[in-house]
Amino acid sequence: MKVDWWKCCLAEGIATFGLTFMGAGAICANQYSGGEIGLLGIALAHSTALICMIYATGHVSGGHVNPAVTLAAAINGHITGRRAGMYVASQLAGASIAGFVLAALYAPEVWEPVALGTPLLSPEVAFSTGIFIEALLTFFLVFTMLQVALDGGASATVYGLAIGLVLIAGILVAGPLTGAAMNPARAFGPALASGVWSNHLIYWIGPVAGGFAAALANRLLRPAESD
Repeated sequence: MKVDWWKCCLAEGIATFGLTFMGAGAICANQYSGGEIGLLGIALAHSTALICMIYATGHVSGGHVNPAVTLAAAINGHITGRRAGMYVASQLAGASIAGFVLAALYAPEVWEPVALGTPLLSPEVAFSTGIFIEALLTFFLVFTMLQVALDGGASATVYGLAIGLVLIAGILVAGPLTGAAMNPARAFGPALASGVWSNHLIYWIGPVAGGFAAALANRLLRPAESD
């Protein structure tokens, strides 16, 4: 079934808005509640949002919800480079709108200490280490997406859950270290709305490198064509 390009872009924008609004929103809500949500609650908010958005938009756009996924999909021929560019622009727009909506919902004294949920590098973690962490986490996230969804390794009823579980694990492991964005759009939207760009390149270099590595690994693991 052919879907118009603008519908795909709208789906990606809505899905990335949902992930960013609910994920970054959970961080703001945790600050507002004095820490009652906690790291696990923040991880679950991100994960459940991503799972739902993948199920809601997967049949329209593929449910990428992440420029790193889109890059990997383009490298491996799932979408064209032109469509990949439109997807990334839509994802950044959706995440940015979510950031400004959160800024309007929460008082500055609530969101400023957490920079609207912008991923931040721990003072104890070096810049290069932050890139490595984000690259590694994104590798597993994108690799899972490619293996179970885009290459048809799992049915549509389970692949969203598999991707969401990887996201939970990543946030629990590295949330205190880098914020565990694993997604340039998720980092960009709140950063734009809050004006906090500290170490922002980490959240582009790391996920792009991880997505590229995942695309290569996925290509190597594809079944050989029969003679």
